[in-house]
Amino acid sequence: VKAGYHIEQVYSQTPAHARKLARALNAVAVSKPEDLVDDAELYIIAVNDDAVETVIKNMPDVPGLVVHTSGSVPLAVIQKRFVNAGVLYPLQTFSAKRKPDFKTTPLCLEASNKQALTTLKKVAGKLSATVKVIGSAQRKQLHLAAVFANNFTNHFYALAAELLEQEQLDFRLLHPLITETAAKAIVLSPAGAQTGPAIRNDKKAMAAHLALLKKDPQLTELYKKISARIQHNKPK
Repeated sequence: VKAGYHIEQVYSQTPAHARKLARALNAVAVSKPEDLVDDAELYIIAVNDDAVETVIKNMPDVPGLVVHTSGSVPLAVIQKRFVNAGVLYPLQTFSAKRKPDFKTTPLCLEASNKQALTTLKKVAGKLSATVKVIGSAQRKQLHLAAVFANNFTNHFYALAAELLEQEQLDFRLLHPLITETAAKAIVLSPAGAQTGPAIRNDKKAMAAHLALLKKDPQLTELYKKISARIQHNKPK
């Protein structure tokens, strides 16, 4: 909408969500995929990965371009149903309470034909400064890498917060460390930015950590495996 496009309809399996978003976009909410109009230029399926095929199956036959926003669902899933098919995958994390800078968010595109790709490039170019054409196999690998870089890393933040809470320490103490590590990974390289007892092979420090974790077998095993992997990846 901010880029100048008109959103005609919004569908969600939760009607209240559809109505809320439709109000914000000055659009019409619908409660079933079957109720979508058949003359729109672009249909964006932005749902849980497991729900993509169900939505596609229940949509009306449309000549317009149908795309999904998934990192792991192949283009072929849409192609089985629609001639004009594509992928518009934003490589970013989204949540209701925070708005990322969409202009810096990479948009990864794939399409079933040249005309569809031209349309996608036009739309993506109005949304982001970084637009890449990436095939399904590459996108799947990119999505896997994103899970390690984002989801797993964030889970480690959650584990760190739990460990701090055990001694009534504030997670904000780690904020400078987190931002500096992220900055070094970008400016240098992740491998070049690696620090800590594992890469130094500081056995006494690691033994002390494991002693603190002895009541949590899962976390103990995770600490050992991650430390071993860091040592395995140590530059020669």
